[in-house]
Amino acid sequence: MLNMQKEAAALPWTIRDKYVLITGATSGIGLAAARALAQDGAKIGIIARNRKKAIECAERIRLESGASHAQIDIFTADMGSLHSVRKVAKDILEKCPRIDVLINNAGAFYDRRYWSEDHFEMTWAVNHLGPFLLTTLLLDRIKENAEARIIFTSSHGHKMVKGGIDFEDLDGKRLYHPFRKFLGGANLRYGETKLANILVTVELADKLKGTGVSVNCFDPGLVSTNFNMNNGKLARMTMACMKPFSRTPEKGAETLVWLAESAELAGQSGNYYKDLKAGFPSKSAVDPKSAARLWEISERQIRSVLS
Repeated sequence: MLNMQKEAAALPWTIRDKYVLITGATSGIGLAAARALAQDGAKIGIIARNRKKAIECAERIRLESGASHAQIDIFTADMGSLHSVRKVAKDILEKCPRIDVLINNAGAFYDRRYWSEDHFEMTWAVNHLGPFLLTTLLLDRIKENAEARIIFTSSHGHKMVKGGIDFEDLDGKRLYHPFRKFLGGANLRYGETKLANILVTVELADKLKGTGVSVNCFDPGLVSTNFNMNNGKLARMTMACMKPFSRTPEKGAETLVWLAESAELAGQSGNYYKDLKAGFPSKSAVDPKSAARLWEISERQIRSVLS
């Protein structure tokens, strides 16, 4: 087995026949990425909250990618629920003997403070804690491969958070205060979670040194999707105004697909990309002390629910 792994590691990376798990693949850049990866020969595992919609998207991926016999598995989970994420990780480990690529793409934006079933602020739960838990639960299986990849979808919005994550306000009370609402508090909260995606990338890359597993993140740019359409009439009007300046989902997914497929990125880890090249995250996003602190706090928050 060890010799086979060494031989596999010596071969150039190709996505063909690799098993790719992706969250947020029922719309937007996630759907576009899943379609492109299936077209290039990957086996796909979709993690979605709505099973019926995921099944419909799987058929759409097969049809639009031209891969009518592509393997597309469906796993059901609410990324805002730690219990649901733990359950889907168990289901995945039972069904998937290998995981070559894990793409944490699902995300959400809320214009007011909501609570998850675990009593965490919802943006934090969906965009950070859920992906963090999923990744750590699947990590041992991922590390069994000679080379594997983990990818987080971040955002340029992380640069709005000039002073870094406010670790004393993880429930978002200050940011969602009525006064702050008019100063973009919800935008800053979203930015904190996207900053968290980068910090997790930095910390996990350090922890995975020497394993053959790489972890990177990217900024898809402003993309025309259904994102932020759940926040009322004003949000829908705002997104409609931005649409002429937005990328198509396929354009937004280009860097994601590249990170999953490119042989030239073998061994590259802990980086932030945009438009098929290295990007420039904020100073707060590459602070190792903040990354380590976030990791420790995230583990503690999860233990408080699942222990």
